[in-house]
Amino acid sequence: MKTERLEFVGHDGSTLAARLDLPVGKPAAFALFAHCFTCSKDIPAARRIAQRLASLGIAVLRFDFTGLGHSGGEFANTGFSSNVKDLLLAVDYLRKTYQAPQLLIGHSLGGAAILAAAGSIPEAKAVVTLGAPADPEHVIHNFSEHVGEICSEGKAEVKLGGRTFTIKRDFIEDISQVPLERSVGGLKKALLVMHAPLDETVSLDNAARLFQMAKHPKSFVTLDDADHLLSRTEDAEYAAELISAWVQRYIDVTLLPKLMNAPEGLTRVSETDPNSFTQDISAAGHHFIADEPIAYGGSYLGPTPYQLVAAGLGACTSMTIRMYARQKKIPLAHVQVDVSHDKVHAQDCTTCEQSSGKVDQFIRQITLSGDLTDEQRQRLMEIADRCPVHRTLEGEISIRTQLS
Repeated sequence: MKTERLEFVGHDGSTLAARLDLPVGKPAAFALFAHCFTCSKDIPAARRIAQRLASLGIAVLRFDFTGLGHSGGEFANTGFSSNVKDLLLAVDYLRKTYQAPQLLIGHSLGGAAILAAAGSIPEAKAVVTLGAPADPEHVIHNFSEHVGEICSEGKAEVKLGGRTFTIKRDFIEDISQVPLERSVGGLKKALLVMHAPLDETVSLDNAARLFQMAKHPKSFVTLDDADHLLSRTEDAEYAAELISAWVQRYIDVTLLPKLMNAPEGLTRVSETDPNSFTQDISAAGHHFIADEPIAYGGSYLGPTPYQLVAAGLGACTSMTIRMYARQKKIPLAHVQVDVSHDKVHAQDCTTCEQSSGKVDQFIRQITLSGDLTDEQRQRLMEIADRCPVHRTLEGEISIRTQLS
């Protein structure tokens, strides 16, 4: 997976900062993620959900609302309505540059904004809310002790999440005039409501109200003992996994890239996109990626072919040393093998039969940790040369190629 930094223009002309999490190969679909009140696109929960969806084949755009995170503009001049406008501009950006989002995800007040905007996004098929309020005005309780001052003075400085924000009277008036019932009741899209019963920021009854407002298809999932921000890794991963499983009912899964399963005894390599060097590798049920560095036209989403060869040599060396140490009860605590590859002139290689041109050279540096004698270290270094991959690389190799 790779992430691109993007920018687009917000509702007031400010530049909004965004990240696009992309899958390997061509995306099957796009999603839009809206963050929580005074948060940013980079909170752990947003990152993990985006990464999980990208691994499924869905590209995810997450951005900072005006005046927050890395986006320009003044937060004090924003409100719920401006957040909705920013969301729709993000959709327009995706629509014009890539593809309109089929999946909309909103966290907390971002969830309420997603619900308010969803009716204006005909391409969207599914909507997910995380800890969202049924009434956007609910967010006012975060600074309730300042409401009197805000209403009388026109604005006030409030602390939210350890940071200071300016809240204006316009914000309160704007958010107090947003009924979600009509938006949710007329959604005409699949809805997944996710909420933690112990959420102290937005109580569980908000999720119940949203679920009651919505028409089918709709689903409700409790996030057990998670907090409002899904700050624990396991909670964010759980939410990401559930969203990934649920969304496949509404986005055509036949378009999503499938992991190959090579027959026993085969290592299968298949390109993921004819316009890139990225390769999907399957071996005995294990899957990984090979690629080339960006300087050579690749995306560097995985090791290069030569790095994979070096890895095979290093892994085989370490395993061979460990196996011998176990058999001989040598107190070897840890093995580390560093392998580098280069092409050198044949005349500089004292052990090569070739006398001209260049030859491949792997330099292997072995670190042996433990209470070892000099004799034991010397013996283990000798054993390293018995590694089967080492012998294969130094021996005669036959490669036969057939057209399938």
